[in-house]
Amino acid sequence: MPETTRRADRSAPRYGSRPTMKDVAARAGVGLKTVSRVVNGEPGVTPETERRVQEAIEALGFRRNDSARVLRKGRTSTIGLVLEDLADPFYGPLSRAVEEVARAHGALLINGSSAEDPEREQELALALCARRVDGLVVIPAGDDHRYLEPEIKAGVATVFVDRPAGRIAADVVLSDNFGGARDGVAHLIAHGHRRIGFIGDMPRIHTAAERLRGYRAAMEDAGMAVEDSWMSLGATDPERVRRAAEAMLSGPAPVTAIFSANNRVTVTVLRVLAEQPRRVALVGFDDIELADLLQPGITVVAQDAAALGRTAAERLFRQLDGTLVAPERIELPTRLITRGSGELPPEE
Repeated sequence: MPETTRRADRSAPRYGSRPTMKDVAARAGVGLKTVSRVVNGEPGVTPETERRVQEAIEALGFRRNDSARVLRKGRTSTIGLVLEDLADPFYGPLSRAVEEVARAHGALLINGSSAEDPEREQELALALCARRVDGLVVIPAGDDHRYLEPEIKAGVATVFVDRPAGRIAADVVLSDNFGGARDGVAHLIAHGHRRIGFIGDMPRIHTAAERLRGYRAAMEDAGMAVEDSWMSLGATDPERVRRAAEAMLSGPAPVTAIFSANNRVTVTVLRVLAEQPRRVALVGFDDIELADLLQPGITVVAQDAAALGRTAAERLFRQLDGTLVAPERIELPTRLITRGSGELPPEE
């Protein structure tokens, strides 16, 4: 091996081997206790000694290991967030709001995605608990959360958001999915529509079931019968949604309006409607990017994703502060935003 390579090898960093307080103490020429006082901001160190210790810390790239502090205080100042899908734009503002509340409380946020898989949700939530997070904010993929009971009893603060927990009593922060869907469908009815299609998510998902219930309630309130062929629930992949929309829009008595029950469904429905020879009214649940720039603009039932995240996180830290006792269900209102697509009259 060439001499230059050997010299490079000796000077290369040893990955995984981090400098310790003992290394800092040796470089600064002080005792371990002195380094500990400086690192933890404790009194009893002269300015000159503190300067030497800080210089040694900077030169070595030392970072405090919080494990010992966790053992002493029982807190890690970290919380976990289990999302459904990191790629879904709905969860961006929700996650950001949780992070902002965490930062305001001096805590770090760690998040991950369950990919709508209940087993993955459980695996991820328990992995976060194993890393001693102080609390969890969970958007559930499954409907049985008894696996978290030992963690909650052990002191892990837990709040569910967007969907309720299954088979345990826990805090939950939701949008008014039923009321929002009912208002959106009632809006279509008010503009003359009688044949209104509903395309939603998997029926086992709480939000999908509640939005379908709102659709049925609006139709019933108006004294209108609902045909089975007007309703479709299932995976939100484009192929399934496209088939459902095309089926509703074909035949001798096609629907004249569609209520799309989440943002991913709305995007696919828009593509299908662009291919139709006639104009079909549309109201979507969840706002979508550029909805106001399309012609016509897309009328939506909007949730406040940031408010969901902020409320859930604030609730979590109130648990950690010991100011909450009994679990509560908090439901936030939705808002109908009219932009044109939901106001189109029926074309017979």
